[in-house]
Amino acid sequence: MPHQDPASAPAAKPGSEKRRPSFFWVLAVLILPLWSLGVKYRFHHGERMPQTGPVVLSPNHYSEVDPLVMGVAAWHLGRAPRFLAKASLFKNPVLGWFLRTSGQIPVERAGSQSHAAIRAAEQLVEKGRMVIVYPEGSLTRDPDLWPMRGKTGAVRIALERDIPLVPAAHWGTQAILPRYGKKLSLFPRKTVDVIIGEPLDLSAYRGKPLDQATLLKATDELMNAIAALLGELRGEIPPAERWDPAKHGQKETGRLEG
Repeated sequence: MPHQDPASAPAAKPGSEKRRPSFFWVLAVLILPLWSLGVKYRFHHGERMPQTGPVVLSPNHYSEVDPLVMGVAAWHLGRAPRFLAKASLFKNPVLGWFLRTSGQIPVERAGSQSHAAIRAAEQLVEKGRMVIVYPEGSLTRDPDLWPMRGKTGAVRIALERDIPLVPAAHWGTQAILPRYGKKLSLFPRKTVDVIIGEPLDLSAYRGKPLDQATLLKATDELMNAIAALLGELRGEIPPAERWDPAKHGQKETGRLEG
C-alpha cells in the first residue's frame, strides 16, 4: 500500500501563473471533468511544489499517458505544465495544435535539434515557468518499472540557469495505460499516487565546468532521488543501480520487442 501522511494534500494556494488567464484554462475545461471521472489523485508532500518562479520538475516515466497524468497533477498543485515532448507528436494536426498553443517544446531524439529544445526550455524558465523534463528520455526499460539510467538534460537546465530541480514520482498509471499499451482504461476509476520530492541539492556542482562527467554524476543523484520517491509510493526498496539498456542489449528509444 502507498505511504500516506498528513502532508499528502495539494498546496492550498495556486501559483500566480495558474491564476492568470491562459490557454491552460481552456485545456482544464476540456480535459479535467472527464479525466476526473476516471482518475483520482492522492498527493504526497504536495506542499513541496514551488508555487512561484522557475523550476524543473523531473518525474519517472513508464507509460505513454504519463505526460497527461503529470500535467493534470501539476495543475492541481498550482502550476501550468510545460513539457519537452517528442517532435513526432507535433505532426498530428489536432494534437500538434494543442501542444504548440500551450507552449510545449518539440524535441528531436538526436542531432543539433535536441540542443535547441534545451535552449527553448531555458527560455521558459527564464520567464519563471515550470518545465517538466523526463530525465529517462523514454519509457523505462526496467522490467519492474523502476527508473532507468537518466540523460543529462534536466540537470543541465537546472545548473546552467541556477534554478531548483525537483524530483517527483507517480504510481498507478500502469492501470490506466500499461507500458506500450494501446487502450486507455479509465473505468472503474483508477487511483494515481503522486509524490513531490525536495529540490535536489546541486551545491556540489554549481560554479563548476559542466563537463560530461559532472552532468552524469548529478544525473545519477537525480535518478536515485526519483527511485527513492517511487519506492516510498510502492512500499518497496528500489534496486541499488539504475537499469542500463546498453548492458542488456536494448535500444534506449522505441518500443521494446517481445
